[in-house]
Amino acid sequence: MAISHRLAAEELARRDAVIADLVARHGPMRIAASPPAARRFETLANAIASQQLHGRAAETIWGRVRSLVDGPFTPDAVLVISPSLLRDAGLSGAKAASLIDLAEHVADGRVQLERIGRFSDDEVIAHLTSVRGIGPWTAQMFLMFTLRRLDVWPTGDFGVRNGYGRAFLQGVMPTARELEPLGDRFRPYRSVAAWYCWAAADDPEFRSPGDAD
Repeated sequence: MAISHRLAAEELARRDAVIADLVARHGPMRIAASPPAARRFETLANAIASQQLHGRAAETIWGRVRSLVDGPFTPDAVLVISPSLLRDAGLSGAKAASLIDLAEHVADGRVQLERIGRFSDDEVIAHLTSVRGIGPWTAQMFLMFTLRRLDVWPTGDFGVRNGYGRAFLQGVMPTARELEPLGDRFRPYRSVAAWYCWAAADDPEFRSPGDAD
């Protein structure tokens, strides 16, 4: 049985002084309960709608899209919405096409969200990135926060790269390629390490214990 995110954070803190300091500052990793399988489609749809948006803007756009469906947000419900209505709700043409493509993939069984929790991490990424507009980052966020996988290392995420640089490299942000092997020391809990990299990136007062005075 997999351990909890809290216990994984405690284990990383025992291994690494920088993680220990971040755990002391920010507490154990906080993550919402995994949504039921029936809501995985809505979760991915929200992710598509929110790409490259933040905070209130993302919430506003998603709220408009969600209001187009009266009842459960299912693939069949989306497929009866015209692309023009999706664009009127605030989606770009590309995002509207992506949402429709996701609905088609789920409706015809090419993407099996009911079974996806049984897939390996690599299989989940390959499965989801077959959909137009879903790239590796979106698939990795789905792994981390919907399936609650513990060992995901999103090297393309700016916040993770920035936070790793602040915490471990005296402020020098690594490239995605440079960051890839740097996560090996945190296996099998790289998702937790990534969360603390985000925390370091968002903490203006954080100083790595290794920084010079």
